[in-house]
Amino acid sequence: MLDWLTDLLDKSIKEMQQMDLPDTSVARRVLFVLLASLMAVSGLFCYVFLGDRGGSVALGERLDVYITVQPGMTASSIGELLEERGVIGSRHKFWLIAKLGGEEGKFKAGTYHMYVNMPIREAIDVLIGGEVSMLRFTIPEGFTVNEIAARLEKEGIVSAKEFKDKARHFGPYRYMKASRQAIYRAEGFLFPDTYEVEPGTSSEAILQMMVRNFDDKLTDEMREKASKHDLSVYEMVTLASLVEKEARFEEDRPIIAQVFFKRLEINMPLQSDTTIQYLLDAPKEDVTYADTEIESPYNTYQHYGLPPGPVANPGLASIEAVLNPADTDYLYFVADRAGHNHYTKSYEEHLEVVNRVR
Repeated sequence: MLDWLTDLLDKSIKEMQQMDLPDTSVARRVLFVLLASLMAVSGLFCYVFLGDRGGSVALGERLDVYITVQPGMTASSIGELLEERGVIGSRHKFWLIAKLGGEEGKFKAGTYHMYVNMPIREAIDVLIGGEVSMLRFTIPEGFTVNEIAARLEKEGIVSAKEFKDKARHFGPYRYMKASRQAIYRAEGFLFPDTYEVEPGTSSEAILQMMVRNFDDKLTDEMREKASKHDLSVYEMVTLASLVEKEARFEEDRPIIAQVFFKRLEINMPLQSDTTIQYLLDAPKEDVTYADTEIESPYNTYQHYGLPPGPVANPGLASIEAVLNPADTDYLYFVADRAGHNHYTKSYEEHLEVVNRVR
């Protein structure tokens, strides 16, 4: 298109030079206006097309975005959506390029894999190509049902409310039989991993895919080891969820698991801050004394034994830590501000460490 505009400008200048215009100021003024108009058009072209270079994302830092174009959306509304999600820098430039290229009515409905600071020309080509993408999402170890739901909604995959409503009673496997006091039956069994789904996949289908992944990871050897620790699969996952939330470093997992086993053995409350955090609207750096008085079966400061269900979805490392706990005599632990845990055998030692690291 740039060659076409250049040829048009050259041709127009030559034709006007060959025109037998009277040597008057009016004729010269007309010629000047025509030339200025062509120069303005060429300048507009350079701004719109040559200025479309995308954003400045460093190599290796490309941020993927999934964009869903609904039927009936206009080029203007699509440009607004792309700008809001950070795909392009200007909705107006998007509309102008599409308009000048005669492409404003060619966009196809569907979900597309794009990225932040994408060149507008490339974005238009993706939307016209109509190649609908699979939706990819990643769930880290330790995410709760609430956090998973929020991420799925943010990615434009399903409604957070719908996902949580389905997760509340979703339990297709026998070992997922939860206490009636459990908030979500699916909690703990939504295996942390990277998943791909088609646009329009339901919340129930996503839940099914995630718990099936967990079931595939659950080996006969794991079941046998859990039984040797006098744990059901549900109890094993519940305990692993506490370990997952308490441990920031790998070496801490088996030691924390052993501390919990020892407390259960001597009928001591688990007193895990993670069970309190599970009840709060937002995470806190430190749980307060008032927080430990929250009335809930999940409050392991007020109730003995395991909570009614998992407080997160643990990864394999935390499950393995429960099945293979360390051999220690520790009964207390506290994490410093860097997340490293310090272990003690007596309450007096524990208080000393708390005063030192907190």
